[in-house]
Amino acid sequence: MISALRASGPHSNLAARAQLFDRFVGSWDIDCAFYGADGKVTRFSGQWIFGWVLDGHVLQDVLIESRGRERRALGSTIRFYDAKSEQWRVVWIPPSSGNVIALKGGAVGDRIMLEGLDVDGARLRWSFNDIHTDSFLWRGETSADGGRTWRVEQEMRLKRRKSATDDH
Repeated sequence: MISALRASGPHSNLAARAQLFDRFVGSWDIDCAFYGADGKVTRFSGQWIFGWVLDGHVLQDVLIESRGRERRALGSTIRFYDAKSEQWRVVWIPPSSGNVIALKGGAVGDRIMLEGLDVDGARLRWSFNDIHTDSFLWRGETSADGGRTWRVEQEMRLKRRKSATDDH
């Protein structure tokens, strides 16, 4: 059972499609900012760990928020390629709130764009931007008017951890 939870890489059936998210495998340090609709900014740091699971058919991540010596896991995301729709399907699972979010999408130019609905019905757009070997910018946006206008809710600046021994 434990071996099914880990995979050395993407399944061969995914071929080039896996490259879209495979480049994130490993551990990343997070510098995050939440932007409230009222203009208030809340910051946290943490770690984001990506790895292949389920015989390489699924990429799973764990997002961990750090607050001083205390650590609190925020949640996990499951990503898999849906050959029928030719898109990546993504499910964000935050156990503390129970507000499960489903999105889908893929490459848009040199970015990754995922779209879905928030639990309140607002449209969501999550994107991976400025992707480099050792850094990228993740952005979460929301739209209350069906996608005519977007507001940035969250930005995470990420830097790859230097060593696997830094993972916790």
